[in-house]
Amino acid sequence: MNPSFWGWLAFGLAAFLALVIWSIRRHRAPILQVQCDLPIDELVPSLAGLSLGTAVPGNSVELFENGAFFDVLLESIGKAKHSVHFETFLWKEGKLGQRVADALSIQARAGRQVRVLLDATGSRLAGESAVQQMRDAGCKVKFFHKRKLLNVGVLNDRDHRKIVIVDGREAFAGGHCIVDDWLGDAEDGKHFADVSLRLRGPIVHSVQSAFSENWGGETGELFVGNEVFPRLEPAGDAVIHAVFLKPHGSAPAVKILHHTAICLARKRIWIQNPYFIPEPEAIDAFGEAVKRGVDVRVMMPSTSGSDNPMVQHAGHRNFEKMLKCGVRLFEYPHTLLHQKVMTVDGVWSAVGSSNFDDRSFETNDEITLAIKDADLAGQLDAIFEKYVARCEEIQLEKWRHRGWRHKLKDNAVYLINEML
Repeated sequence: MNPSFWGWLAFGLAAFLALVIWSIRRHRAPILQVQCDLPIDELVPSLAGLSLGTAVPGNSVELFENGAFFDVLLESIGKAKHSVHFETFLWKEGKLGQRVADALSIQARAGRQVRVLLDATGSRLAGESAVQQMRDAGCKVKFFHKRKLLNVGVLNDRDHRKIVIVDGREAFAGGHCIVDDWLGDAEDGKHFADVSLRLRGPIVHSVQSAFSENWGGETGELFVGNEVFPRLEPAGDAVIHAVFLKPHGSAPAVKILHHTAICLARKRIWIQNPYFIPEPEAIDAFGEAVKRGVDVRVMMPSTSGSDNPMVQHAGHRNFEKMLKCGVRLFEYPHTLLHQKVMTVDGVWSAVGSSNFDDRSFETNDEITLAIKDADLAGQLDAIFEKYVARCEEIQLEKWRHRGWRHKLKDNAVYLINEML
């Protein structure tokens, strides 16, 4: 039989299997619709319910920027009395990675329960010595979705969360990665900007639950008791719910949260996100918001400031449509702005690990904290204003006349945007 026949047969089988895997793994992406005239701060229970969570009052929130975050994080780890749970996507060998490995190792040797969950792709460069050091000290270190045959159907699903829980009483969540580029104060193109939160109060249980979800899935170990789920007293006035679930066959919770918040905005939507590639239904929702009189602004890195310029080009593909809708777009050329933040009407915020693209909304495991707290929203808006002063605002007419090579690259890269 002609050898080419077998080649085409193998190709056909591979394509069929790829289609089957995609069909099994895909989430439905309906065009979400919300009709309500109430302000967002009166709809927190609805937002929580739609995104498969429960809003809990009585929390305190502290915001930390750039490299200063790690001093606070490592101090908290150093004070742990019972347990430290650490989950991250990106860990690279370096000064910061060694500082974190040392802190976790010290606690494990002191008899604390230290569990470390690293994404197998994002943390492949963590360094064997640091990982072995933690294991030798007694840390339980696991990698999420390691590259092996049994994981073939989920290899594209990455653990993109960045969370730490100390003694079940204090939680950290945001965008910071364990890479030396996150040190410093975003003072040059080699040091990145980011924000993370320290949380105290009942919401810590929800963050602990997010860690438990993937830890249990990778190890089969379930942890219980007061050392990991203690009774938590009110610690502040913020109302928060954690958003992280991806129900099979339905729209993931982080996507529902962001889209619903856009539809509920009445005054302004300010977004800070490094990888902004909204789907058509999100762009339409932004357009409807502008028609309601909402001030919609998005700040992101330019290709010169990004660690992955291809993502920015994919986002460029729909800039013209967004500009026509009245969305104001700002690009920061000086370094990577990595914070994943959305504020609405000066009273509500979404902060976490999720990018504004369908890789985060549909595929990755993410966590976003939805927070009703006007003080926090004001702090986040101040960060927006600090960086936007050095941004270039994209103007519609000038954008329309960008070069054909730029346009070609934008459209070509957009075809694979969900793989970036």
